[in-house]
Amino acid sequence: MTSATPTSSPETTTSATDTGTGTGTGTITAAASGRWTLGDLPVNRIGFGTMRLPQTGAALVPDAVPRDREAAMAVLRRAVDLGVNHIDTAAFYFSPLRSANELINSALAPYADDLVITTKVGPARDETGEWAAHARTPEALRGQVEENLRQLGRDHLDVVNLRIVGTDSIAERFGALAELREAGLIRHLGLSNVTPAHLAEAQAIAPVVCVQNRYGIGVRPEDDAFVRDCGERGIAFVPFYAIAAAGGERGATGAEPAEVLAVAQAHGASAAQVRLAWTLHQGPHVLAIPGTGDLGHLAANVAAGALRLSEDELKLLEGLHRGGAAV
Repeated sequence: MTSATPTSSPETTTSATDTGTGTGTGTITAAASGRWTLGDLPVNRIGFGTMRLPQTGAALVPDAVPRDREAAMAVLRRAVDLGVNHIDTAAFYFSPLRSANELINSALAPYADDLVITTKVGPARDETGEWAAHARTPEALRGQVEENLRQLGRDHLDVVNLRIVGTDSIAERFGALAELREAGLIRHLGLSNVTPAHLAEAQAIAPVVCVQNRYGIGVRPEDDAFVRDCGERGIAFVPFYAIAAAGGERGATGAEPAEVLAVAQAHGASAAQVRLAWTLHQGPHVLAIPGTGDLGHLAANVAAGALRLSEDELKLLEGLHRGGAAV
């Protein structure tokens, strides 16, 4: 059964000092964000995304500057120390000298029993880092699954998201992954960058435990109903770029809106923490996977799971969100 464990009511307020991002006592762990179950795999609602880990600066570009390997592995180990047990990755997350999957394998194997690693297939990059054609055939998708298995050093993948571009049918592609699930190479299946129609199509083939779409304050408010519908179906909704918003793979850019800054100031928190807290307030089924290569930012991201926004603050941010412009 899919379930969530709330940590406190939304009306409870928490400051950055209380959450361990200032000089308060104690260290807040990912458990403060509550829990959700992906199929039969319980995870804390604050996870960790590895897209930014292989490089500094913009991700998913050919000329990315590789991050120091030991520093990257230190972030992964610290994330686990802070209670993160949901890590999002992909074989196409790499820079010229670093692979997110290899970093995970080197830093965390042998893996803890409660660690859930979610990966995605579909997109592809060639050895230079340039984008290549998406995997669309069963053979190509199996090849990507096997590459993730090899890089991670696993005999099966906990969760595999089929990431797509466009609105055409996903039946053949999702069906191919469902066959790999039946063969034991994949435990659970998810979707990424999809519409409600895609979800319905996939669910007719095999169970879906999560949907991973772009979403955040001011980002795709038209998907609010889809987010709620996933919760009603017991499906996790996992936004990406919840902090970066319009910045995408480049990271957060530009000045923060006054509304976000006002809420942040009231809590002694950062704007990024407010964005994460808003994300988690969208429903107990909503998970966050912020990524960073910085230990301080990691601690702040995890601590955001304990940040409780008031009803007035949520209304203020909702007005910003429904304005429709990615901010």
